Amino acid sequence: MTTDTLTPAAGARRPRRTLTERRDTRVAWSMVGPLTLIVTAVIVVPILWTFVLSFQEARYSDVARNGLFNTVTLQNYADTLTSTGFWQSLGITVIYTVATTAGSIALGYFAALAMRDRFRGRGFLRAAFLLPYVAPVVATAYVWKTMLNPQYGVINAIGTRFLGWDQPIDFLGLEPYALVTVIAYEIWRYFPFAFIFFAAALTGLSRDVEEAALVDGATPWQKFWRVVTPQMLPVIALLTLLRMVMTFNKFDDIYLLTGGAAGTEVAAVRVYDELTGSSDIGSASANSVILAIILAAGLGLYMRLTRKAAE
Repeated sequence: MTTDTLTPAAGARRPRRTLTERRDTRVAWSMVGPLTLIVTAVIVVPILWTFVLSFQEARYSDVARNGLFNTVTLQNYADTLTSTGFWQSLGITVIYTVATTAGSIALGYFAALAMRDRFRGRGFLRAAFLLPYVAPVVATAYVWKTMLNPQYGVINAIGTRFLGWDQPIDFLGLEPYALVTVIAYEIWRYFPFAFIFFAAALTGLSRDVEEAALVDGATPWQKFWRVVTPQMLPVIALLTLLRMVMTFNKFDDIYLLTGGAAGTEVAAVRVYDELTGSSDIGSASANSVILAIILAAGLGLYMRLTRKAAE
């Protein structure tokens, strides 16, 4: 009797649960499906196409005529890995990425600390700090090129007239000035990105611990280094990850300022030159795939180290 009573009841519940699960699945796919299609069409398919082209001897005319069915070869990877120019551009990219990531995060952090307490004009200064980030890159690059021009730029005018320079300096045309200049430009342009993160994080910090540290005799430097900064480490780790990815792939800033000349040919500019200069799609694709692998390996190592540090 007990079995006869329980069996229909259990059987009656299963259809209702299954229908609910099916309805939830349909709702989930209706929301996720369009985004999945867009990501697949815009990101996944081009990546796969680039990977396939990296194993082919293909130029513009070959792709237009044969599509993806060109001569298969490993020479693209061999040429890239044995090219001195590739490793030089990779070294420049690493220097550029590390310097600009550290500089933009440090400047954004100190700017957020300076804007932490209320004072007259703080709102205006906060808005002004965001101008380099929200301004169009073409406009800011043009302003910097004009400002640094060796013939009529204001920097060289001040240097030769008041700082004792013997002659104007071509900041964007000579090594190592060009690389230092594009690093300074990148730090100036993207420190507001870090400033926004730090300003939001500092707003959520409790002042009780800091006040207790000051009461116990801690100096302002000790409060900054031992109380505030440890609480900012998760934000610093996140910003480091984001800025490394963004800067490693950076193209437009450097190309607009120097075009990759004077020792500023980073990896992205080299890929562009391979693609437009020689029309060698296969070689450019091989460069892109190798750079993606290097970036993925570097990010994996960074995340592993930060996870260990957190533990």
